[in-house]
Amino acid sequence: MEIKDFFSEDKTAQSHWVTEIQKSDWSAAGFLVELLTKGTFRETLGEGGLYLLTDGAKLMSFVTMTRKDCITDGALFPWIGFVYTFPEYRGNRCSQKLIDNCAATARENGYRKLWIATDHVGLYEKYGFTYLENRIDCWGEDSRVLYRDL
Repeated sequence: MEIKDFFSEDKTAQSHWVTEIQKSDWSAAGFLVELLTKGTFRETLGEGGLYLLTDGAKLMSFVTMTRKDCITDGALFPWIGFVYTFPEYRGNRCSQKLIDNCAATARENGYRKLWIATDHVGLYEKYGFTYLENRIDCWGEDSRVLYRDL
């Protein structure tokens, strides 16, 4: 099991990981693939990265940590998003490993909080997040905003 930074990988490896992300049954993963293949990841989400939890050439889980997310508040960042674990790896705290990696990276870069917008109740609280409030996201949907102190 290894955590990889997608943008530190060479083009061949990036292509492989995009193909792996495409295997997801989650519609948001399709949007992530679109951002990666069209080269609009940073234009859309701002500075940041995509982190992969891998088992050899197999993708177990992925998460982004970026300046922007679906909540348009320039005062809140960095955001984690696109948190996904493939079904065969669920129950093994894959997401937690990636979120903890993002928290450590954010802390090393001087941030005091890590943010997430989600519709899940109780999931991210298990990873140290605290509910702040509900806000309407960029698609007009109600979203829970949570933060994790670093």
